Amino acid sequence: MTDDAGFEPPLWEQLAEKNSHLHQGTRLQKVLASTGWGSRRVCEELIAEERVTVNGEVAILGRRVDPDNDTVEVDGAPIGVRPGLVYYLLNKPRGVVTTSKDTHGRPTVIELVPQEPRVFSVGRLDADTEGLLLLTNDGDLANRIAHPSHGVEKEYLAQVDGGTVSPGGIRTLRDGVELEDGVTAPARVSQPQPGTLRLTIHEGRNRQVRRMCEAVGHTVTRLVRTRIGPLSDTSLKPGDWRELTAAERREMIETIASTTRPAADSTSQYDSPL
Repeated sequence: MTDDAGFEPPLWEQLAEKNSHLHQGTRLQKVLASTGWGSRRVCEELIAEERVTVNGEVAILGRRVDPDNDTVEVDGAPIGVRPGLVYYLLNKPRGVVTTSKDTHGRPTVIELVPQEPRVFSVGRLDADTEGLLLLTNDGDLANRIAHPSHGVEKEYLAQVDGGTVSPGGIRTLRDGVELEDGVTAPARVSQPQPGTLRLTIHEGRNRQVRRMCEAVGHTVTRLVRTRIGPLSDTSLKPGDWRELTAAERREMIETIASTTRPAADSTSQYDSPL
């Protein structure tokens, strides 16, 4: 490369011009490794297998990213790479609401976790429902978890009145219940003991579990969410919280990537209070 006078620019100028066209920032494999996806060698293999995209483009080895601005996905699921992202797993007690503020002065889940950085709940549980709730400031991951098109399962234990739920009632819950907003998707349902149901659903309609049980003649007297996708923790006491491990974040991302459902499911009102 020469200028108009026929002289070749110094090597440092040539390198500067060449590098100006390349992506700047941190090497992609280093960013992936820092989020819990394994060693840099493992992350390099992910990139080589074309499973990683940056801003919608398939990444190549040597790609650099700006964690503050670039969107990184593995198998189509977003990886939170921005500095300062946090993920809290909370065991919500009964009587606590999932809004950030409550006009009636009731305690909120936001008051139970650190105030900085500011987080929000992924989906909602009504005030009378207990159990696991995820709170984060990672909006991309939160949207993927909450939306029914990604099929992230939520498991509940429901105590109901009226004694043993009949085999016919269990079958109806499994096949789909006719509600005012349409038939529910099939659920996994068992009855560990009379009057106690274990239900696993991937939708999140408003008060869905309660309405499903009422539709087969049983009012829910206590409802506890015991699992969100791969996340569970029987050691958390009501009101306690902890941060997700890197392995748990990875498991959640892998779950989202592997359970995406057809778009037809996305018409549901997702993850409203249950």
